[in-house]
Amino acid sequence: MHRIGTWLLAMGLLAVLVPAAAQSRLQRGKLQPMQDAYAAAIRWGDFETAWQLVDPAYQAEHPMTELEFERYQQVQISGYRDLTTGSGPDGTVERVIELRVINKHTMAERTMRYRERWRWDPEAKRWWLVVGLPDLWNGE
Repeated sequence: MHRIGTWLLAMGLLAVLVPAAAQSRLQRGKLQPMQDAYAAAIRWGDFETAWQLVDPAYQAEHPMTELEFERYQQVQISGYRDLTTGSGPDGTVERVIELRVINKHTMAERTMRYRERWRWDPEAKRWWLVVGLPDLWNGE
């Protein structure tokens, strides 16, 4: 009888853990396309599209003005490389990105690092960038 109780407990734990693991895989499966879309928008200098991938709560607290978007037109991104990726303690995913930035007026190129942080939104069933667009003028 004791074995049956142990077996039932084990099966109950599996019933809880397997869907959680599947959910985690589903969430991770949705992260890469979001990161790829964001990286493509940044690489192509489409900062307004990149802004659409930023968490709406962050957007409300840090609204971008037309002048701020215009500032991004003064630079060109010549490189975007993922250096490291890791999980944060709060379920977020962090990536350190190396950006190569060209000032269009001086044609000088510099390299900088930018830290992305992504959070899963269970209601929207999608990932949001929670740190805003890269500060291409002050760096990390």
